Amino acid sequence: MIGDKYIILDRDGVINYDTQDFIKTPDEWKPLPGSLRAIKKLCDYGYQIVIITNQSGIGRGLIKPDDFLAINNKLFTEVEKVGGQISSILYSPSLPNEDSIYRKPNIGMFLEASKRLNFDLSACYSIGDSPRDIEASVNAQCIPMGVLTGNGKKIKSNNIYNVQLFKNLDAAVDYITSK
Repeated sequence: MIGDKYIILDRDGVINYDTQDFIKTPDEWKPLPGSLRAIKKLCDYGYQIVIITNQSGIGRGLIKPDDFLAINNKLFTEVEKVGGQISSILYSPSLPNEDSIYRKPNIGMFLEASKRLNFDLSACYSIGDSPRDIEASVNAQCIPMGVLTGNGKKIKSNNIYNVQLFKNLDAAVDYITSK
């Protein structure tokens, strides 16, 4: 609702370890150190957590839909174990060569989240680990932030939007909650 605080997080590389071979099963999903605690801290500070993630492994046939659901269920369970909560997950199964308004760096998922949950993107932090996350955040008029986990070195090597970069999600959340 308008007035609530929302934050958009990318999943792979921000919350959990990422791999070029995709996270295909719940056993492969492993949280990055401090990421679950960071989500709990955001919840403690009144933030609603929205995950927006490209998942072309589904479109490539590498991730079965049931496994994708099981991975997200594991994420929900692990976050809830530490006292946090995820409000919503939006994903795009589109391949990079498809012209999808939903696949980042396009902003379709951002607009959809804002519409569904009724929040103002311009008042929303968005944290990602890749240049396409940052580009989508900027184009959606969010407050973009980058982390050096996952693909974060690609942001650092070409920080065309001059976004703040943090060691990891935990450090970014410490910054946000210190304001």
